[in-house]
Amino acid sequence: MPPRPATRSALLRDRDFRLLAAATALGQLGDRVVFLALPLVAITLLRADALQVGLLTAATTAGSLLVGLPAGAWVDRVRRRPVLIAADLARALVLLSVPAAHRCGLLSVEWLYGVALVHGLLTVFFEVSYASYLPHLVGRARILEANSTLSAIRSATSIGGPALAGPLVGGFGPATTLLASATGTALSALLALAIRDHEKRPERPGTRARLRREVREGLRFVLAHPVLRATILGDALFNLFLAMYQAMLLLFLERELGLDAAGVGLILSGMGCGALLGALSATRIARRLGQGTAVWLAPLVTCPPTALIPLARPGASLCLAAAGLAALSFGGVVRVVAQAGFQQSLTPDRLLGRMNATARFVSWGGLPLGGLLGGAAGTAFGAPATLLIAAAGMTLGFLPAFLSPLRTADRGRSRIYKPS
Repeated sequence: MPPRPATRSALLRDRDFRLLAAATALGQLGDRVVFLALPLVAITLLRADALQVGLLTAATTAGSLLVGLPAGAWVDRVRRRPVLIAADLARALVLLSVPAAHRCGLLSVEWLYGVALVHGLLTVFFEVSYASYLPHLVGRARILEANSTLSAIRSATSIGGPALAGPLVGGFGPATTLLASATGTALSALLALAIRDHEKRPERPGTRARLRREVREGLRFVLAHPVLRATILGDALFNLFLAMYQAMLLLFLERELGLDAAGVGLILSGMGCGALLGALSATRIARRLGQGTAVWLAPLVTCPPTALIPLARPGASLCLAAAGLAALSFGGVVRVVAQAGFQQSLTPDRLLGRMNATARFVSWGGLPLGGLLGGAAGTAFGAPATLLIAAAGMTLGFLPAFLSPLRTADRGRSRIYKPS
Protein backbone atom coordinates (compact mmCIF):
# COMPACT_ATOMS: atom_id res chain seq x y z
CA MET A 1 0.00 0.00 0.00
CA PRO A 2 1.50 3.42 -0.91
CA PRO A 3 2.26 5.81 1.94
CA ARG A 4 -0.46 8.24 2.88
CA PRO A 5 0.21 11.84 1.86
CA ALA A 6 1.67 13.95 4.64
CA THR A 7 -0.47 16.60 6.26
CA ARG A 8 0.75 20.17 6.63
CA SER A 9 0.88 19.83 10.42
CA ALA A 10 3.00 16.68 10.14
CA LEU A 11 5.47 18.45 7.87
CA LEU A 12 5.73 21.40 10.24
CA ARG A 13 6.70 19.05 13.08
CA ASP A 14 9.86 18.25 11.14
CA ARG A 15 12.61 20.55 12.48
CA ASP A 16 14.56 20.77 9.23
CA PHE A 17 11.44 21.51 7.21
CA ARG A 18 10.51 24.26 9.70
CA LEU A 19 13.93 25.81 9.21
CA LEU A 20 13.57 25.67 5.44
CA ALA A 21 10.07 27.17 5.75
CA ALA A 22 11.38 30.03 7.92
CA ALA A 23 14.26 30.63 5.51
CA THR A 24 11.72 30.67 2.67
CA ALA A 25 9.62 33.25 4.48
CA LEU A 26 12.56 35.60 5.12
CA GLY A 27 14.02 35.17 1.65
CA GLN A 28 10.66 35.75 0.01
CA LEU A 29 10.04 38.81 2.18
CA GLY A 30 13.33 40.21 0.96
CA ASP A 31 12.48 39.42 -2.66
CA ARG A 32 9.09 41.12 -2.39
CA VAL A 33 10.73 44.27 -1.08
CA VAL A 34 13.17 44.15 -4.04
CA PHE A 35 10.25 43.68 -6.46
CA LEU A 36 8.79 47.01 -5.36
CA ALA A 37 11.84 49.00 -4.27
CA LEU A 38 14.25 48.40 -7.16
CA PRO A 39 11.92 49.65 -9.94
CA LEU A 40 10.84 52.54 -7.71
CA VAL A 41 14.48 53.57 -7.33
CA ALA A 42 14.54 53.89 -11.13
CA ILE A 43 11.11 55.51 -11.43
CA THR A 44 11.18 57.99 -8.54
CA LEU A 45 14.86 58.73 -7.87
CA LEU A 46 16.27 58.47 -11.40
CA ARG A 47 13.06 59.37 -13.35
CA ALA A 48 13.49 56.40 -15.69
CA ASP A 49 11.28 56.28 -18.77
CA ALA A 50 9.22 53.30 -20.00
CA LEU A 51 12.06 51.82 -22.06
CA GLN A 52 14.53 52.04 -19.16
CA VAL A 53 12.04 50.35 -16.83
CA GLY A 54 11.61 47.62 -19.44
CA LEU A 55 15.38 47.18 -19.68
CA LEU A 56 15.58 46.91 -15.88
CA THR A 57 12.93 44.18 -15.95
CA ALA A 58 14.89 42.39 -18.66
CA ALA A 59 18.15 42.62 -16.68
CA THR A 60 16.43 41.19 -13.60
CA THR A 61 15.43 38.03 -15.47
CA ALA A 62 18.31 37.65 -17.95
CA GLY A 63 20.13 35.23 -15.67
CA SER A 64 17.91 32.35 -16.78
CA LEU A 65 19.12 32.76 -20.35
CA LEU A 66 22.76 33.31 -19.47
CA VAL A 67 23.37 30.47 -16.99
CA GLY A 68 20.07 28.58 -16.80
CA LEU A 69 21.19 25.33 -18.41
CA PRO A 70 24.76 24.97 -17.06
CA ALA A 71 23.50 25.90 -13.58
CA GLY A 72 21.42 22.73 -13.47
CA ALA A 73 24.25 20.47 -14.56
CA TRP A 74 26.58 22.08 -12.03
CA VAL A 75 24.02 21.82 -9.19
CA ASP A 76 23.60 18.09 -9.90
CA ARG A 77 27.35 17.68 -9.16
CA VAL A 78 27.31 19.23 -5.69
CA ARG A 79 25.30 19.31 -2.48
CA ARG A 80 22.39 21.70 -2.91
CA ARG A 81 22.13 23.25 0.59
CA PRO A 82 25.54 25.01 0.49
CA VAL A 83 24.53 26.56 -2.83
CA LEU A 84 21.37 27.97 -1.21
CA ILE A 85 23.42 29.53 1.58
CA ALA A 86 26.11 31.01 -0.66
CA ALA A 87 23.58 32.42 -3.13
CA ASP A 88 21.60 34.13 -0.36
CA LEU A 89 24.70 35.73 1.19
CA ALA A 90 25.92 36.96 -2.20
CA ARG A 91 22.50 38.40 -3.07
CA ALA A 92 22.46 40.31 0.21
CA LEU A 93 25.83 41.91 -0.59
CA VAL A 94 24.70 42.88 -4.09
CA LEU A 95 21.59 44.61 -2.75
CA LEU A 96 23.64 46.52 -0.18
CA SER A 97 25.51 48.18 -3.05
CA VAL A 98 22.43 50.24 -4.00
CA PRO A 99 22.13 52.32 -0.78
CA ALA A 100 25.92 52.53 -0.67
CA ALA A 101 26.08 53.93 -4.21
CA HIS A 102 23.19 56.30 -3.45
CA ARG A 103 24.98 57.65 -0.37
CA CYS A 104 28.17 58.17 -2.39
CA GLY A 105 26.34 59.91 -5.25
CA LEU A 106 27.22 57.14 -7.73
CA LEU A 107 23.77 55.66 -8.29
CA SER A 108 22.58 55.53 -11.88
CA VAL A 109 20.21 53.52 -14.06
CA GLU A 110 23.24 51.59 -15.35
CA TRP A 111 24.18 50.69 -11.78
CA LEU A 112 20.67 49.31 -11.27
CA TYR A 113 21.01 47.26 -14.46
CA GLY A 114 24.16 45.68 -13.04
CA VAL A 115 22.58 44.98 -9.65
CA ALA A 116 19.50 43.48 -11.30
CA LEU A 117 21.62 41.28 -13.58
CA VAL A 118 23.93 39.92 -10.84
CA HIS A 119 21.04 39.43 -8.43
CA GLY A 120 19.17 37.54 -11.16
CA LEU A 121 22.16 35.30 -11.91
CA LEU A 122 22.48 34.38 -8.24
CA THR A 123 18.74 33.76 -8.05
CA VAL A 124 19.01 31.17 -10.83
CA PHE A 125 21.46 29.11 -8.76
CA PHE A 126 19.32 29.58 -5.65
CA GLU A 127 16.04 28.52 -7.27
CA VAL A 128 17.51 25.52 -9.10
CA SER A 129 19.14 24.29 -5.89
CA TYR A 130 16.02 24.98 -3.85
CA ALA A 131 13.71 22.99 -6.14
CA SER A 132 16.23 20.13 -6.30
CA TYR A 133 16.86 20.07 -2.53
CA LEU A 134 13.21 19.92 -1.48
CA PRO A 135 12.49 16.32 -2.66
CA HIS A 136 15.60 15.17 -0.76
CA LEU A 137 14.50 16.92 2.42
CA VAL A 138 10.85 15.79 2.56
CA GLY A 139 10.75 12.66 0.38
CA ARG A 140 8.73 12.21 -2.78
CA ALA A 141 5.60 10.98 -0.97
CA ARG A 142 5.28 14.38 0.74
CA ILE A 143 6.27 16.61 -2.17
CA LEU A 144 2.79 17.88 -3.14
CA GLU A 145 1.99 18.94 0.42
CA ALA A 146 5.48 20.41 0.87
CA ASN A 147 5.14 22.50 -2.30
CA SER A 148 1.71 23.68 -1.17
CA THR A 149 2.95 24.56 2.32
CA LEU A 150 5.95 26.51 1.06
CA SER A 151 3.76 28.26 -1.51
CA ALA A 152 1.45 29.32 1.33
CA ILE A 153 4.42 30.71 3.25
CA ARG A 154 5.75 32.52 0.20
CA SER A 155 2.31 33.93 -0.50
CA ALA A 156 1.87 35.17 3.07
CA THR A 157 5.13 37.07 2.82
CA SER A 158 4.03 38.36 -0.58
CA ILE A 159 1.29 40.19 1.31
CA GLY A 160 3.61 41.51 4.00
CA GLY A 161 6.47 42.40 1.65
CA PRO A 162 4.76 45.10 -0.45
CA ALA A 163 2.75 46.29 2.58
CA LEU A 164 6.05 46.73 4.46
CA ALA A 165 7.96 48.09 1.47
CA GLY A 166 5.42 50.84 0.71
CA PRO A 167 5.78 52.72 4.02
CA LEU A 168 9.54 52.06 4.07
CA VAL A 169 9.94 53.53 0.60
CA GLY A 170 7.78 56.49 1.55
CA GLY A 171 9.60 57.11 4.84
CA PHE A 172 13.21 56.27 4.02
CA GLY A 173 13.41 56.17 0.23
CA PRO A 174 13.60 53.16 -2.09
CA ALA A 175 17.40 52.86 -1.94
CA THR A 176 17.52 52.61 1.85
CA THR A 177 14.58 50.19 1.81
CA LEU A 178 16.80 47.66 0.06
CA LEU A 179 18.67 47.32 3.38
CA ALA A 180 15.61 45.49 4.71
CA SER A 181 15.69 43.14 1.73
CA ALA A 182 19.40 42.41 2.19
CA THR A 183 18.82 41.69 5.89
CA GLY A 184 16.03 39.21 5.17
CA THR A 185 18.12 37.42 2.56
CA ALA A 186 21.11 37.12 4.91
CA LEU A 187 18.91 35.73 7.70
CA SER A 188 17.50 33.20 5.24
CA ALA A 189 21.04 31.94 4.66
CA LEU A 190 21.66 31.57 8.40
CA LEU A 191 18.50 29.50 8.85
CA ALA A 192 19.44 27.21 5.98
CA LEU A 193 22.85 26.80 7.60
CA ALA A 194 21.14 25.38 10.73
CA ILE A 195 19.44 22.51 8.85
CA ARG A 196 20.88 19.21 10.10
CA ASP A 197 19.88 16.98 7.20
CA HIS A 198 23.02 16.78 5.10
CA GLU A 199 22.90 15.34 1.61
CA LYS A 200 25.28 12.72 0.41
CA ARG A 201 27.84 14.02 -2.01
CA PRO A 202 26.63 13.20 -5.53
CA GLU A 203 28.69 10.77 -7.52
CA ARG A 204 31.38 12.52 -9.44
CA PRO A 205 31.08 12.21 -13.20
CA GLY A 206 33.89 10.41 -15.00
CA THR A 207 36.88 12.41 -16.05
CA ARG A 208 35.66 12.40 -19.64
CA ALA A 209 32.20 13.61 -18.73
CA ARG A 210 31.72 17.17 -19.85
CA LEU A 211 29.33 19.85 -18.72
CA ARG A 212 27.98 20.26 -22.23
CA ARG A 213 27.05 16.59 -22.45
CA GLU A 214 25.27 16.70 -19.10
CA VAL A 215 23.35 19.81 -20.18
CA ARG A 216 22.25 18.04 -23.38
CA GLU A 217 21.10 15.02 -21.35
CA GLY A 218 18.87 17.19 -19.16
CA LEU A 219 17.53 19.11 -22.13
CA ARG A 220 16.69 15.93 -24.03
CA PHE A 221 14.97 14.40 -21.02
CA VAL A 222 12.69 17.39 -20.49
CA LEU A 223 11.82 18.13 -24.12
CA ALA A 224 11.17 14.46 -24.94
CA HIS A 225 8.64 14.07 -22.14
CA PRO A 226 5.12 15.20 -23.21
CA VAL A 227 4.06 16.39 -19.74
CA LEU A 228 7.27 18.19 -18.83
CA ARG A 229 7.43 19.78 -22.27
CA ALA A 230 3.83 21.03 -22.07
CA THR A 231 4.12 22.55 -18.61
CA ILE A 232 7.38 24.30 -19.47
CA LEU A 233 6.14 25.70 -22.77
CA GLY A 234 2.98 26.92 -21.05
CA ASP A 235 5.12 28.68 -18.47
CA ALA A 236 7.24 30.23 -21.22
CA LEU A 237 4.22 31.74 -22.97
CA PHE A 238 2.70 32.94 -19.72
CA ASN A 239 5.96 34.43 -18.42
CA LEU A 240 6.70 36.27 -21.67
CA PHE A 241 3.52 38.30 -21.29
CA LEU A 242 3.76 38.47 -17.49
CA ALA A 243 7.11 40.26 -17.80
CA MET A 244 5.55 42.58 -20.37
CA TYR A 245 2.74 43.29 -17.90
CA GLN A 246 5.03 43.80 -14.91
CA ALA A 247 7.29 46.15 -16.86
CA MET A 248 4.43 48.64 -17.18
CA LEU A 249 2.43 47.90 -14.01
CA LEU A 250 4.40 50.05 -11.56
CA LEU A 251 4.79 52.80 -14.16
CA PHE A 252 1.01 52.82 -14.75
CA LEU A 253 0.17 52.85 -11.04
CA GLU A 254 2.68 55.59 -10.20
CA ARG A 255 2.34 57.91 -13.19
CA GLU A 256 -1.09 57.21 -14.72
CA LEU A 257 -3.05 56.76 -11.48
CA GLY A 258 -0.83 58.96 -9.31
CA LEU A 259 -0.42 56.44 -6.48
CA ASP A 260 2.34 56.98 -3.95
CA ALA A 261 4.66 54.20 -2.76
CA ALA A 262 2.29 53.15 0.03
CA GLY A 263 -0.62 52.92 -2.44
CA VAL A 264 1.42 50.83 -4.86
CA GLY A 265 2.44 48.58 -2.00
CA LEU A 266 -1.20 48.15 -1.00
CA ILE A 267 -2.18 47.11 -4.54
CA LEU A 268 0.66 44.59 -4.69
CA SER A 269 -0.33 43.27 -1.26
CA GLY A 270 -3.66 42.37 -2.87
CA MET A 271 -1.71 40.15 -5.24
CA GLY A 272 -0.17 38.50 -2.22
CA CYS A 273 -3.64 37.85 -0.76
CA GLY A 274 -4.61 36.03 -3.94
CA ALA A 275 -1.40 34.01 -3.87
CA LEU A 276 -1.95 33.05 -0.22
CA LEU A 277 -5.51 31.90 -0.92
CA GLY A 278 -4.23 29.93 -3.89
CA ALA A 279 -1.52 28.25 -1.83
CA LEU A 280 -3.93 27.31 0.94
CA SER A 281 -6.40 25.80 -1.51
CA ALA A 282 -4.06 24.50 -4.24
CA THR A 283 -3.79 20.95 -2.91
CA ARG A 284 -7.57 20.70 -2.45
CA ILE A 285 -8.24 22.12 -5.92
CA ALA A 286 -5.68 19.83 -7.55
CA ARG A 287 -7.21 16.78 -5.89
CA ARG A 288 -10.79 17.86 -6.67
CA LEU A 289 -10.25 18.82 -10.32
CA GLY A 290 -7.19 16.64 -10.91
CA GLN A 291 -3.65 17.97 -11.20
CA GLY A 292 -3.70 17.96 -15.00
CA THR A 293 -6.94 19.95 -15.22
CA ALA A 294 -5.73 22.46 -12.62
CA VAL A 295 -2.59 23.16 -14.69
CA TRP A 296 -4.47 24.33 -17.81
CA LEU A 297 -7.71 25.64 -16.27
CA ALA A 298 -6.07 28.05 -13.79
CA PRO A 299 -4.61 30.50 -16.35
CA LEU A 300 -7.70 30.29 -18.57
CA VAL A 301 -9.94 31.45 -15.71
CA THR A 302 -7.71 33.80 -13.71
CA CYS A 303 -5.68 35.73 -16.31
CA PRO A 304 -8.48 37.68 -18.09
CA PRO A 305 -9.35 39.77 -14.99
CA THR A 306 -5.91 41.43 -15.21
CA ALA A 307 -7.39 43.53 -18.05
CA LEU A 308 -9.26 45.48 -15.35
CA ILE A 309 -6.11 47.30 -14.20
CA PRO A 310 -5.55 49.47 -17.30
CA LEU A 311 -9.28 50.34 -17.29
CA ALA A 312 -9.17 51.50 -13.66
CA ARG A 313 -9.41 55.03 -12.32
CA PRO A 314 -8.84 56.22 -8.75
CA GLY A 315 -11.72 55.05 -6.56
CA ALA A 316 -13.92 51.97 -6.53
CA SER A 317 -12.81 50.77 -9.96
CA LEU A 318 -9.23 50.55 -8.68
CA CYS A 319 -10.34 48.17 -5.92
CA LEU A 320 -12.07 45.99 -8.53
CA ALA A 321 -8.94 46.06 -10.68
CA ALA A 322 -6.81 45.05 -7.69
CA ALA A 323 -9.07 42.02 -7.34
CA GLY A 324 -8.07 41.11 -10.91
CA LEU A 325 -4.42 41.06 -9.84
CA ALA A 326 -5.36 38.90 -6.86
CA ALA A 327 -7.07 36.46 -9.24
CA LEU A 328 -3.89 36.31 -11.34
CA SER A 329 -1.80 35.41 -8.29
CA PHE A 330 -4.37 32.87 -7.12
CA GLY A 331 -4.34 31.04 -10.45
CA GLY A 332 -0.57 31.25 -10.77
CA VAL A 333 0.02 29.52 -7.44
CA VAL A 334 -2.58 26.81 -8.11
CA ARG A 335 -0.96 26.08 -11.48
CA VAL A 336 2.59 26.02 -10.11
CA VAL A 337 1.73 23.73 -7.18
CA ALA A 338 -0.18 21.32 -9.43
CA GLN A 339 2.52 21.08 -12.07
CA ALA A 340 5.48 21.05 -9.65
CA GLY A 341 4.25 17.72 -8.33
CA PHE A 342 4.23 16.30 -11.87
CA GLN A 343 7.66 17.67 -12.69
CA GLN A 344 9.39 16.45 -9.53
CA SER A 345 7.74 13.02 -9.44
CA LEU A 346 8.54 12.30 -13.10
CA THR A 347 12.25 13.13 -12.77
CA PRO A 348 14.99 10.81 -11.41
CA ASP A 349 17.05 12.24 -8.54
CA ARG A 350 20.22 12.45 -10.61
CA LEU A 351 18.44 14.71 -13.14
CA LEU A 352 16.51 16.96 -10.74
CA GLY A 353 18.93 19.86 -10.98
CA ARG A 354 19.04 19.68 -14.76
CA MET A 355 15.26 19.31 -15.03
CA ASN A 356 14.70 22.36 -12.84
CA ALA A 357 17.36 24.34 -14.68
CA THR A 358 15.98 23.36 -18.11
CA ALA A 359 12.46 24.24 -16.96
CA ARG A 360 13.70 27.58 -15.71
CA PHE A 361 15.73 28.22 -18.87
CA VAL A 362 12.80 27.54 -21.22
CA SER A 363 9.96 28.94 -19.13
CA TRP A 364 11.86 31.98 -17.84
CA GLY A 365 13.79 32.54 -21.04
CA GLY A 366 11.00 34.77 -22.32
CA LEU A 367 11.11 37.08 -19.31
CA PRO A 368 13.94 39.33 -20.58
CA LEU A 369 12.25 39.53 -23.98
CA GLY A 370 8.94 40.29 -22.26
CA GLY A 371 10.55 43.11 -20.32
CA LEU A 372 12.02 44.59 -23.51
CA LEU A 373 8.71 44.21 -25.34
CA GLY A 374 6.91 45.86 -22.45
CA GLY A 375 9.27 48.82 -22.50
CA ALA A 376 9.05 49.19 -26.29
CA ALA A 377 5.26 48.79 -26.36
CA GLY A 378 4.90 51.23 -23.47
CA THR A 379 6.95 53.79 -25.37
CA ALA A 380 4.99 53.25 -28.60
CA PHE A 381 1.43 52.70 -27.34
CA GLY A 382 1.41 53.76 -23.70
CA ALA A 383 1.21 51.73 -20.50
CA PRO A 384 -2.60 51.04 -20.57
CA ALA A 385 -2.55 49.50 -24.07
CA THR A 386 0.53 47.43 -23.19
CA LEU A 387 -1.20 46.04 -20.10
CA LEU A 388 -4.23 45.00 -22.19
CA ILE A 389 -2.05 43.21 -24.75
CA ALA A 390 -0.17 41.42 -21.99
CA ALA A 391 -3.39 40.34 -20.26
CA ALA A 392 -4.56 38.65 -23.47
CA GLY A 393 -1.18 36.99 -23.94
CA MET A 394 -1.07 35.58 -20.40
CA THR A 395 -4.46 33.96 -20.95
CA LEU A 396 -3.06 32.03 -23.92
CA GLY A 397 -0.64 30.32 -21.53
CA PHE A 398 -3.24 27.59 -20.99
CA LEU A 399 -2.87 26.21 -24.53
CA PRO A 400 0.25 23.98 -24.31
CA ALA A 401 -1.10 22.05 -21.31
CA PHE A 402 -4.61 21.89 -22.79
CA LEU A 403 -3.27 20.41 -26.03
CA SER A 404 -1.11 17.86 -24.18
CA PRO A 405 -1.82 14.57 -22.35
CA LEU A 406 -2.55 16.67 -19.25
CA ARG A 407 -6.03 17.44 -20.61
CA THR A 408 -7.12 13.82 -20.15
CA ALA A 409 -4.64 12.74 -17.45
CA ASP A 410 -7.24 12.94 -14.69
CA ARG A 411 -9.58 10.65 -16.62
CA GLY A 412 -6.85 8.03 -17.00
CA ARG A 413 -6.67 8.19 -20.80
CA SER A 414 -3.35 9.95 -21.24
CA ARG A 415 0.16 8.63 -21.40
CA ILE A 416 1.76 9.99 -18.24
CA TYR A 417 4.97 8.12 -17.71
CA LYS A 418 8.29 8.30 -15.95
CA PRO A 419 11.19 7.64 -18.30
CA SER A 420 14.15 5.72 -16.97
